Amino acid sequence: MLLGMAANDPARVTLVVGDEELLADRAVGEVIAACRAADPGAEVHDLVGAKVEPGELTRLSSPSLFGGGAVVVIRSAQDLVKDVVTEVVSYAAHPAEDTVLVLAHAGGAKGKALADGVRKAGAHVVTVTKLTKPAERLAFIRTEMKRAGRSIGADAAAALLDAVGNDLRELAAACNQLAFDTPGKTIDEAAVARYHRGQAEVSGFTVADSAVEGRLGDALEQLRWALATGTAPVLLVSALAGGLRSLAKVGGAPRNLRGGQLASHLGMPPWKIDRTRKQLNGWGPEGIARALQAVAAADAQVKGGGADPAYALEHLIQTVVASRTGR
Repeated sequence: MLLGMAANDPARVTLVVGDEELLADRAVGEVIAACRAADPGAEVHDLVGAKVEPGELTRLSSPSLFGGGAVVVIRSAQDLVKDVVTEVVSYAAHPAEDTVLVLAHAGGAKGKALADGVRKAGAHVVTVTKLTKPAERLAFIRTEMKRAGRSIGADAAAALLDAVGNDLRELAAACNQLAFDTPGKTIDEAAVARYHRGQAEVSGFTVADSAVEGRLGDALEQLRWALATGTAPVLLVSALAGGLRSLAKVGGAPRNLRGGQLASHLGMPPWKIDRTRKQLNGWGPEGIARALQAVAAADAQVKGGGADPAYALEHLIQTVVASRTGR
């Protein structure tokens, strides 16, 4: 029974506040797992706020005839009706000894009386704010890899964020799959590229990165794979154009700007500026200009001005790599 919970076991009432769905779900799941570790027979009642009726919490938290504890989870608790809010706040001040209550609240003004009331009643509060900054998402990726017993390099983490996007569930799934599929302890950029090579957008960025970094063989191999898996030639040209424009922006930035000032001036996140600086090695203004001219010509060819888009793209990559070494 939960009656004998130890000091490090879950609080009788936990309030999870925040609109980052994945992190909120994990916080709730951790409480449930801890309760089941303390009492494998604990019964879990998983409810949705808008459907909880007055008296339901009282009923579910009443002692069972068969013994054993209970876990009552109320998701979207901000949607509870007024009568139920009053019941929950009153319960939080005097929770049952063999029941753990978990409230998941999205935050904000809606349901504020509930959140304030259970806080004042002494509930344990877990805050899960939405990750809005690239640096926060990169930290999330590193944490996910650590959870899986792996580490990931800075460039690889940035490549993964570029490839997958900002959705935390998708990022978490990608991290788990990479950790499972990739041998060794550290996930590098090559592993990220291999894993996501079949995706159109990722293939475009992968080809562009290889080309601007002077890796001709890799860029041509990735280009052929991208075309074979259905990537539109115009997307590949666009990715190369974006990579070269980033080189031009960072390379031409005022030397006296640093950190946040530079990021604001360029309209680029700091991690992308750092990555582009590394890619600038070997490039000069004339080389970037030649490469951008080649991009413009290839763009016209793949949009109907040339007979063979694949040939136009291969020629473009060769020109980009040659422009880099020729400065």
